[in-house]
Amino acid sequence: MTTQSTVAEGVTMPIWRQFYALMKPRVIQLIVFCALIGMVLAVPGLPAPSALMQMLIACTGIWLVSGAAAAFNCVVESQIDAKMRRTSWRPTAKGQLSNRQTLTFSAVLCGLGSWILYVWINPLTMWLTFATFVGYAVIYTVVLKPMTPQNIVIGGASGAMPPVLGWAAMTGTVGHEALILFLIIFLWTPPHFWALALYRVEDYRKSGLPMLPVTHGSEFTRLQILLYTIVLGAACLLPFMVGMSGWLYLVAAVVLSIGFVGYAIALMRAYSDALARQTFRFSLIHLSVLFAALLLDHYVSI
Repeated sequence: MTTQSTVAEGVTMPIWRQFYALMKPRVIQLIVFCALIGMVLAVPGLPAPSALMQMLIACTGIWLVSGAAAAFNCVVESQIDAKMRRTSWRPTAKGQLSNRQTLTFSAVLCGLGSWILYVWINPLTMWLTFATFVGYAVIYTVVLKPMTPQNIVIGGASGAMPPVLGWAAMTGTVGHEALILFLIIFLWTPPHFWALALYRVEDYRKSGLPMLPVTHGSEFTRLQILLYTIVLGAACLLPFMVGMSGWLYLVAAVVLSIGFVGYAIALMRAYSDALARQTFRFSLIHLSVLFAALLLDHYVSI
């Protein structure tokens, strides 16, 4: 959805859609998808009906708490969002929803999601999910984001947690396999967001946020993107190396990594906003297809 159409829609959307928009549904979809991958990989073979039900309940709890974190983020950044074209349509930025309404909504989602995870899944998953909420909504949004250009790097730990949550939901533990998935998303996050920041640099400059292209310039940011994509490519080989996956995943990981590094090299050679936008979009494809390949490989090798 384009910014223009979203703004136009934000004028007339009913209140339930305004609350739903605060949950950042597209972002939440990717979070739940990555958590689901962690759940599936934690279960050997085809899951039994009881395991499928456990996955559904866990996804629901994680979805609710993640939505709560997104809504809390909208409250904290309402003034910043109002200055940025990409986010000015949000109900909190436009003043359509008050801080009290949004905070209440966030608290209800967080409380309900945490209760579901504690009662129906296990306490470890609940506490890890709640810690992720605190890491994103408080440590990243309130402390890191306005203070350091390394906000995305440090705060990326919260965004990398979904597969760990999924693994814990099915096993009650955090295995090394889950930590490998965490590492992949952790390394993927900086080049993903820095590509966005490159072509939205004026928005970030107006907002006052110290994003890397604002504080260190385009060339330095593009170098960091290249370095991170190279390291990410190596990390993407780990599932195959430790026996989590087979050749199908390996082929997908190599192709996707070459593609991401290729975009990074192209950005270094000749920058354009259009190319940065393409890199950002490819990063989404990269993570989605990579984890989909893990899922497919898991069942093909049964």
